[in-house]
Amino acid sequence: MSRPAPRLFVEDPLSAGAEVRLEAGPAHYLAQVLRLKPGADVRLFNGRDGEWRAALTEAAKRACALSVETQTRDQQTPPPLTLAFAPLKKSPMDFLIQKATELGATALQPVLTERTETQRLNTERIGAQLREAAEQCERLDIPEIAAPVKLPAFLKSWPASGVVWAGDETGGGLPLAAHAEDAPNPARHPHAILIGPEGGFTAGELASLDGLTFVRRIHLGPRILRAETAALAALTCWQGLFGDWPRIN
Repeated sequence: MSRPAPRLFVEDPLSAGAEVRLEAGPAHYLAQVLRLKPGADVRLFNGRDGEWRAALTEAAKRACALSVETQTRDQQTPPPLTLAFAPLKKSPMDFLIQKATELGATALQPVLTERTETQRLNTERIGAQLREAAEQCERLDIPEIAAPVKLPAFLKSWPASGVVWAGDETGGGLPLAAHAEDAPNPARHPHAILIGPEGGFTAGELASLDGLTFVRRIHLGPRILRAETAALAALTCWQGLFGDWPRIN
């Protein structure tokens, strides 16, 4: 069984007959890592024009050229979902970025809480991780990464017509499914999942969350979860209820 053609995210417009030039990392990947030769198939996507099959026309160490031929998939936009999370240390953070992309988060919002351990983020590095994860998992879009904001600022900016699902490690919340029937439609009202730091939200932060009508505390099971695990559990539950996963009625 032959392997599928490699996928790459590009910024260029994609249409039949278009020419795309790659430099630096992407060119090195095709020519030196995969050792592709002219004529090889490569799949391209840009988050706007769907996925296209292209033929490699030039393969050099520092530059490659491709000729776009036929569209293989129309552009699809997943249901919008923001993952708001307290930044983590490097390894858990890398894991979270990759898996959040695979699980369909469309925007990532780092949120600084009172117990957040990591205050600085390399958003350029995270952007590269998001692209690589999208290439691997067959997504047709790249999640957005926003600059970090403090928790009060995030809550103040969130539309009152939407909903913020706040992971509650104290056990005071309800399962996400318990809110499914009366939750606002994510196609018309923004949804966010909010996950706190390893030490959890402070009592003051929990009180501020309780004072907002659009915040709903959710319970993620009987065990204490690491922050990155809690984020993925919440994303999984959300996709099963509101997202693009197949459901049995």
